Amino acid sequence: MRVLAFTLIISVMNATMFNVALPVISKQFQLSPSKVSWVITGYMIVYAIGTVTFGKLTDKYSLKDLLTFGLLFLSLGSVIGLVATEYWMIIVARIIQASGAAVIPALAVIIPVRYFSPEKRGRALGTSAIGLALGTALGPIVAGFVTTALSWQVLFIIPLLSLFTLPFYRRYLDDEKGDVGKIDFIGGALLAGTVATLLLALTQGDAWFLVTGVVLLILFVFRICYAKNPFVKPDIFQNKQYSLGLVITFVITALGFGIPYIAPQLLSVVNHMSPALTGIIMLPSALMTALLGRKGGKIADEKGNSVLLYTASTLLFISFIFLSSVVGLSSVFIAIFLIFGVLGQSFMQIAMSNIISRTLPKEQTGIGMGFFSMLNFISAAASTATLGKVLDFGKPNVQLNPIPQNSAAIIYSNIFLVLAILVVVMTVIYYVQFGHIAKKKSLERE
Repeated sequence: MRVLAFTLIISVMNATMFNVALPVISKQFQLSPSKVSWVITGYMIVYAIGTVTFGKLTDKYSLKDLLTFGLLFLSLGSVIGLVATEYWMIIVARIIQASGAAVIPALAVIIPVRYFSPEKRGRALGTSAIGLALGTALGPIVAGFVTTALSWQVLFIIPLLSLFTLPFYRRYLDDEKGDVGKIDFIGGALLAGTVATLLLALTQGDAWFLVTGVVLLILFVFRICYAKNPFVKPDIFQNKQYSLGLVITFVITALGFGIPYIAPQLLSVVNHMSPALTGIIMLPSALMTALLGRKGGKIADEKGNSVLLYTASTLLFISFIFLSSVVGLSSVFIAIFLIFGVLGQSFMQIAMSNIISRTLPKEQTGIGMGFFSMLNFISAAASTATLGKVLDFGKPNVQLNPIPQNSAAIIYSNIFLVLAILVVVMTVIYYVQFGHIAKKKSLERE
């Protein structure tokens, strides 16, 4: 799990640190903002598709072999990016990177489910959360210093560090394989097309992508209903607890992902801070999450997943309410209340991973948790796109929080207050749907 946490740090950094380098790449190759954004968009699309694909492949291939394949492809893409002299080479490098790196988040939720009993799974997922938190924090900071002091191409060297983990995976993971037989590649292609077009609809705001995505989704549903050996057996979605858990995960994860998107915008526009200083303000929240990540897993193991979820909801609510009230004041206040939010987001990820994993039978764990991982990326894209559109409207006519704010801060205050309300709503929905199950498990534990 320590090796997996390190690999997650590298993977998450690789996904986020190129955000900082986009202005430099745009200037060097004389690209418009929409064109240079494909460095991120292309990676995100392949990354999301890859997580569910690798999840499905665990039904046929060993985790050891899949990780080997993924890390080698990640390294191949890094080498291509390191020597890139044309923009198209950068895009190719990022796509190859993503096709390999996607194995890491997919197996980061499958390994705890497969190798740890339900009573100990929370701590394992907590270790994964540490990797996610540190990767999120270090990505922009490292990218800022590397891009300024050296070159954006040096960023492609960092993922090569993942190769040092390969001998450990080869040693500690077993050779267990599934016996799923033939894989439905047509169904997989339809799912990939659905995810790609819907993500493009979110990020590009193009209605044609949305229509295409809906058509492909309908074809995918027909395929899994009538194919002899479908890519996904439809009965997994007839599992009401699993399906409802995915819906709750989508919404509540989107709320959490609002933090890393809104905070830099707020600090830049309202507090007039540089990217480097913004990274420093956001660093304490990530470090605190890294320190307390396993604590969240311990709460899940000893008190139950619902207790952890309610704890996470409380932390998110506190963060959003106070951030709504202190925007426009000293950035120190922002740094303090970001700690509650980022820690709450991390605890929420642990809780929902654990809850959903327990709704799945063993033979559906791979594809089921693959869908869970994919949904996190779609949720992040939806959150970013929605909040971006809200910010485009500019200064709102109504101030929801009665505490006085300066004019530039009102829109951020409103957003945080709405997020706080939505956290309460989704927590109530979870309690109504899963509360009786949590009580039953608590009585059994006693």
